[in-house]
Amino acid sequence: MAVSIIIKTLNEEKRIAATIESALAALAALQGEVIIADSGSSDRTIEIASGYPVVIAQIVPPARPSCGIGPQLGFQHSRHEYICLIDGDMLVDPGFLDAAVHFLIENPAVAGVTGHVEEMQVSNLEYARRVQRNGPESRTGPIDRMNGGGLYRRSAIEQAGYLSDRNLHGHEEIDLGIRLRSGGWKLHRLDRRFVEHFGHTLNSYRLLTRRWKNKYLHGVGELLRASLGKPYFFQLLRELPELKLWSAVYLWWGLSIAILLFLPDKALALGLVLALFAGIVGLMSLRKGGLGMGLYIVIAWFFHAAALPVGFLRRRQPPAAPIESRIIHEPARTAA
Repeated sequence: MAVSIIIKTLNEEKRIAATIESALAALAALQGEVIIADSGSSDRTIEIASGYPVVIAQIVPPARPSCGIGPQLGFQHSRHEYICLIDGDMLVDPGFLDAAVHFLIENPAVAGVTGHVEEMQVSNLEYARRVQRNGPESRTGPIDRMNGGGLYRRSAIEQAGYLSDRNLHGHEEIDLGIRLRSGGWKLHRLDRRFVEHFGHTLNSYRLLTRRWKNKYLHGVGELLRASLGKPYFFQLLRELPELKLWSAVYLWWGLSIAILLFLPDKALALGLVLALFAGIVGLMSLRKGGLGMGLYIVIAWFFHAAALPVGFLRRRQPPAAPIESRIIHEPARTAA
C-alpha cells in the first residue's frame, strides 16, 4: 500500500512547511513519497520545501501556471499505486490515508475517495457560501467529483488518460470526475475529515478580481471546450446548473442593449436599463439578506458570464503530453 502525495504549490511559503510535515506524518504508517508540484513560485516555497525529504518538480517554459497543470505535473513524476492530491495550504488529517486506502481495496469499482475539507479561514462572502456543510461539496457517499483533492487509484487515472488537464484554470476536478465516471468508475466521500484548508482571506471583490486576472473564472469555458465532441459532453451540460444562469445573464445583457439601441428616448432607455439592474439587485438582496450580498452576487454573475466565452476560445495543448519541467530536489529513493 504505497501512496504518492502530490502537493500543488505556487507561492505557498506561509504554510508549505506545515503542509509537508502533515503529509510526511500521514505516510508514517504507509510506504510512499511526497511530491511538490510547483507552478513557478517566486517566494521561499522551494527553499523551505528543499529542507524536507520530498521530490520537488517545477514547470519550465513554455509551460504556464494553471489549476490543471500542478496535479498532472505531480502525477508525471509519481510512481506509486495510489495518488493523494492536496494543495500547499492544507493539512492532511491523521489516519485519513489509511482509511482511504482500505476503502479503495475493499471497493475495486471506486476510482477515488475523499473526505470533508474543513475551511479554517472564512472571511469573505464567497467562502461563507461555499463551506456550508449541507452543500454538494460536503455530501457523503457517492459523489460526482472530488473538490479539494483526495486519494485516487492510479489504474483508474491511467484509464482516463491523465490526472488533470493542463489547459484548465479551474474546474479540473469536474473534468476528472466526469472522465472517470464515463469510464465506469465511481467516486466516494467518507464522513470524516480529509484536510484542514487555510484558504483565501481576501475581500470578496478583490478575490473576484484576482480570479479574473489568474484566469480561474475562465475554467467553465475551458471545461466546455475540453469536453466538446466527447461522449460525455451533454452529460456535462446537465451537471453544470450555472450554465442556465449565465444564459439568463446573456439574455439580460441582450435585452438591455436592445433597449439602449432601439428605444428612441435615450433617457428613458437608460432609466429602464438601470431600473432592471436595480430590480434584480434588490431581488437578490431580499433573498440573501442584505444589499451587500445581493450586489456582490450580481457583479459576480457578470464576471463569470464574461469569462465563459473567453475560456472557451482559448487555444488548447494536448492534455496528456508531458509537461515541461525540471527536478529541483530529490531525496535518496528506496525501492517501492
